[in-house]
Amino acid sequence: MARAATQPTAMVRVVHASPDVGIVDVFVDGKELLRSFQFATVTEYLPLPAGTHSVELALLGKGVGASIVTENIEVKDGAAYTIVGLGTKSSGFSFTVFQDDNTAPKTGSKVRAYHLAPGTGSAQVKVSRSSTTISGLNYKQASNYITVGAGERTFTLYAGPKNVELPLTITLKDWNVASIFAIGEQEGTPKLQLISAQVMGIPGLPGTGSDPSALVSAPSFPSWQWLSLSLLVACVLIYFLGRLVRHRSQSF
Repeated sequence: MARAATQPTAMVRVVHASPDVGIVDVFVDGKELLRSFQFATVTEYLPLPAGTHSVELALLGKGVGASIVTENIEVKDGAAYTIVGLGTKSSGFSFTVFQDDNTAPKTGSKVRAYHLAPGTGSAQVKVSRSSTTISGLNYKQASNYITVGAGERTFTLYAGPKNVELPLTITLKDWNVASIFAIGEQEGTPKLQLISAQVMGIPGLPGTGSDPSALVSAPSFPSWQWLSLSLLVACVLIYFLGRLVRHRSQSF
């Protein structure tokens, strides 16, 4: 899915949060997007043409004909999305789509929590060295974004009905956007766990889209800096040319 320069494009990432389906393949419009996609995996953001696409989750190596869930998902130009494969054999499988906001915060890191753990009930997430708490987060929901100072932070999930207390320590970076995912089951396997992902935030400027790679382009310099550099080079050249002329005059 190469990104055309003029083609309206969205950025999407995929999360495998279905605890009992095993390793799967993911197809978009009948073409393989991900192979051997394992539980608790979060992909990087990938470009996808804007519009409506058929997304399928299939048993490993069985092809499109063995898909366990097929849904049409619409993505818009310049937007970022998290597509999550959810569900169990007993409840059925489905996709849940979240629209993300990857614009960089003015300071610190921007954090969002995703509740993807079936049978866990309402949850809250507390952040170390911060009074901020994410509360009332239910299954298949994502929180609002919160801003947290950069550095090492521990995010602790508190969830019922067994009053689980589950910590995850990560290092946040300035101007990044971090995601905390609660996945797994309180009873059974794989066990309830927290996983995380971070992307570089993008400037809040028109036309930057939601591509997390937008910040890795070469830095641009104001025109006055180029003018100053040109004048400096010219002065250096004039100085050395003057010395060369004087040296030749003295040698005659």
